Amino acid sequence: MNQRRLTWALLALYGATGVTALAYEVLWTRMLSLMFGISIFGAVFTVTAFMAGLGVGSFVFTGRGVGKPARAALALLALLEGGIALYALALPLLMPWLDGFLLNLGSSLSVSGWQSLQGAAVLLMLFPAALAMGMAFPLALRAAASLHISLASMYGINAIGGATGAILPLLLLPILGWRESLWWVALTGLLLALCAWLLSRHLIDEAIHHQPEQVRRPPWSDLFAYAGIGAAALILEVVWTRLFGMILLRTEYILAVLLLVYLAGIGLGSLLARGLRTKEQTRLWLNVLPVLAALTAVAGLYVIDDISRWAAAEEFSSLAAAMLGEGAVVALSTLPVTLLLGAWLPLLARHFHKHETGSGGWWYGVNSIGAALGAMLAGFVLLPWLGSALSLCFAALLLFVCGMRWVTDKRIWLALPALLLLIFPVRALPPVSDLLPVLADVTDQSVFEDAVSLTHVVEHQQGLMRGQLVLLSDLQRMDASSDPTAVTVQRNQARLPLLLHPDPHSVLFLGLGTGITASGSLWVNDLQRTAVELSAGAIAAAGSAFAPVNGDISRHSRILRDDARRFLRSDQHHYDVIVGDLFHPDMVGRANLLSLQQFQRVRQRLNAGGIYAQWLALNQFDVASIQVVMATFRQVFPHASVFIDGYRMALVGMRGGSISMPQLLARFSPLSDGERRSATGGEGLWTWVGRYWGEIPLLQAPLQDEWLPVIEFSLPRVRYSGGGDVLNMWRWLLSWRVNDAKAMQFLQVPKQDTEAFRRARVGAGLDVRLWMAELSGDERRVVQMAKLANRANPKDRWPAFALADRMFDSLAHTAPGGLSRQQALQRILDLRPDHEGALRALMKLELQAGNLQAAGALKRHLQIISPLAKD
Repeated sequence: MNQRRLTWALLALYGATGVTALAYEVLWTRMLSLMFGISIFGAVFTVTAFMAGLGVGSFVFTGRGVGKPARAALALLALLEGGIALYALALPLLMPWLDGFLLNLGSSLSVSGWQSLQGAAVLLMLFPAALAMGMAFPLALRAAASLHISLASMYGINAIGGATGAILPLLLLPILGWRESLWWVALTGLLLALCAWLLSRHLIDEAIHHQPEQVRRPPWSDLFAYAGIGAAALILEVVWTRLFGMILLRTEYILAVLLLVYLAGIGLGSLLARGLRTKEQTRLWLNVLPVLAALTAVAGLYVIDDISRWAAAEEFSSLAAAMLGEGAVVALSTLPVTLLLGAWLPLLARHFHKHETGSGGWWYGVNSIGAALGAMLAGFVLLPWLGSALSLCFAALLLFVCGMRWVTDKRIWLALPALLLLIFPVRALPPVSDLLPVLADVTDQSVFEDAVSLTHVVEHQQGLMRGQLVLLSDLQRMDASSDPTAVTVQRNQARLPLLLHPDPHSVLFLGLGTGITASGSLWVNDLQRTAVELSAGAIAAAGSAFAPVNGDISRHSRILRDDARRFLRSDQHHYDVIVGDLFHPDMVGRANLLSLQQFQRVRQRLNAGGIYAQWLALNQFDVASIQVVMATFRQVFPHASVFIDGYRMALVGMRGGSISMPQLLARFSPLSDGERRSATGGEGLWTWVGRYWGEIPLLQAPLQDEWLPVIEFSLPRVRYSGGGDVLNMWRWLLSWRVNDAKAMQFLQVPKQDTEAFRRARVGAGLDVRLWMAELSGDERRVVQMAKLANRANPKDRWPAFALADRMFDSLAHTAPGGLSRQQALQRILDLRPDHEGALRALMKLELQAGNLQAAGALKRHLQIISPLAKD
């Protein structure tokens, strides 16, 4: 094999090791997220262990690797790569034991204690493999030196390989699952180890033999400065992940694109630096790098609101188009900085040493160690204390100050005041009204940021929504509004399972949010309430901003800040009712809350006869994805039931026993009228029972397994393929809805109540046809279905509100036939006494007529319905 072929073979080999290294990192991060829950802490600790191992291995081994013959260096690299692959093959076999050991060890720890244990476990588990990867870098450089391959080429091709490895798990995970994906990557690693060993044989025969001169370690002051640049680089990566994850598609796909662009920029920057060969060119670029890197990092903050508005307005034809479009935006925003970061290493090595490959391991090592510290600093200090925008500005300043170490023209320090002036206007993120066009009329009431999420509470300023609050998590709009309709729907999520249980004494809410869902349980006396919520911002908002609409639920509940999966694994209590709140299942990590393992954990925490209700928003799924969730739920709860309330579906499972109407009626009968209204939202018990759809049918669908994920990879495609058609969802649901006879048999409906049950069931079925007509734009049929449904069951809020809304809207266009405006408004309120628009309009009429007493009564009614509304 001639030298040219050897050169290309070594470059290809080392680029491929970059592919496997990043694939390992991504897969290990997923593994740890499954162990420790939906939290950034697992990711931060993984990156820390990974970068620290790379850095220590490279730094410590550089002195020894420089003097090794090229053949021996490449052979040792092959041994290390093989050892890493064998470790990766063994890891899935060790996981069950390690998982159980850590669970027993940390079951009684607080969240902070658990996170500390998590960090120690990650470091111990991943550091050895990362250390071996770090040791491979100086060995690869020694082999490269024998073939006259530059440091820039080796570093650049490895980083570009890493960029490819960052997205490889996206292709493997949906097909193979975590274990098999890791095994295939590990087998590839073994193959690369064999190729490296074979290549080392050829280096003996044909490589240029020479003993490199002794290379001295760079001064500590310079190494510390470059470690600071590594810290700044990782801070930028963490902050970019937070920012772009908020304003672009926050899915597994977009986060992979972020890592791809970041590493590709590093690699390309290093490759481009090969062209800067003279001392003058090197000196010039080392003089301008600090200014250019800092300025381009800060400049991205000036367009963050433009990117957010563009992402909200842009319509993509497919997921691939969205990834390309949003990836291009990410590249435009970050590539200038990452190109400069990639160029720094080869330039420094060339500036200090004639033979740059000899010292490259030291520079790479301290940069990686600095990066590990930067990841910890960003996750645990900067984001909670400074927030995303100011953290990015801090990283830019750190780049500038550390980079000035090698600047010979001191006049460049004059750029520091200009940089500070550039930072000042973007030291905080723009308001939500600038970032989200759909919320252009809101003002920020509070902002809470930590390593977990960025939480906003915003207030509407215009129209009927004036004064209403919305809770936002990482700028993803949540169904967590103080609007009266939203409040009712959220409370219903607690009402249903508490109505179905014959005698509930304890309830667990998996997710607190605004606390409005939990407030639906306040009608039950002597109920022990527990809520688990990971976001500290949401907990604070529930206890303050949303207290007027959630009945001050924080004072009536035990609220624990924890990840729901971790809590269920470590909690020793059992509950009569468990409520799984709504969330966006296509967001990173959230789909694991709908997994087989999660449902099994919930079942273990139920008392005998206990009820679990997992709510799903039908407009967030397509038929195939919701079948996956339902089939998975049925696997754990074989006779699980489906109830439908509006566009929300409840999967209801029991640990033994069954729903018994005689028992429910016996419990419901002694309640006062006020208690019954609170318990059912004014709709009556039969309305709720009539929303029973049937048992989950036997479905030919894959299961959502934590180790073999399905929906987090399929749901993002649904957004663009048209598969998320809710009209199609309703058709499918109607196709298997059980008839009244089977429903009565399952629910054990007494014969004397058959008529009430049938009418409620008819109304619930007509509700669905009403919504289908709305989706089809058939307004005439909407009114027809609403009237029929209201006639069948006048207590059902959905048809009554559909009619009331249309009656109210018609007042703005046509005069009511034979009725005064006041009489027309009163007819609307006869239909729905809680119709906010009609109440407000009638109150204004009474004020204009000088009927202050009547207006005051209407205002008090409004304040009960909508405490936060402003007139």
